[in-house]
Amino acid sequence: MKFFRNVAVCLLFILLSGCQQNQSKIQDTDQKQQELLSALDTFNKAFAESDLATLDSMVTDNYLHTNSSSKVIGKADWFNYLKKRDKNIKSGTVEVLEYQLQDTKIEHHGTTAVITGKVFVSTKDSLGVKENQYRITNLWVYNSGVWKRAGFHDGKIE
Repeated sequence: MKFFRNVAVCLLFILLSGCQQNQSKIQDTDQKQQELLSALDTFNKAFAESDLATLDSMVTDNYLHTNSSSKVIGKADWFNYLKKRDKNIKSGTVEVLEYQLQDTKIEHHGTTAVITGKVFVSTKDSLGVKENQYRITNLWVYNSGVWKRAGFHDGKIE
C-alpha cells in the first residue's frame, strides 16, 4: 500500500511540475506578446514624430526595407531617407497629422514574429492634406530581451 501511495505522490508531483512549466511558457508568451505590442506602439510613435534615435535603437543592424516605390534598401539607406523626412518635418514643410497601424495580426515563430496590418497616414504639405493607406508586413526578432524590427514591406492601397 505504501508503495502505491509513493507512486501516486510521485505521479502527482510530475503532473504538477508539467503544469507549472506549461503555465510558465504561457506567461512567457503573453509577456513577449505584450512587449511586442508595446514595441510596435513605440516604433510607430517614433516614426510619426521623426524620433530617429528611438528608431535606430529599434531596428536590427542588417535591417531590410522594401516598399512599392523603390528597391530593397538597408538600414543606412533607410536612415538617409528618414533624415530628409526629418528635415522636412522639423522645418514645417511636412506635418504628420496621423499615423496609425490598424487590422494588426501577429504570428509568433519562436523568437521571431510576423506582423501584418494596414497603416493609415495623413500628412499636410504645401499642396494640402494627403491621406494614404498601405498593407504592411513587418518582421520582428526577439534578441537579448528586446524586440527589434528586422524587415519591412508595404504596398499602397489604391
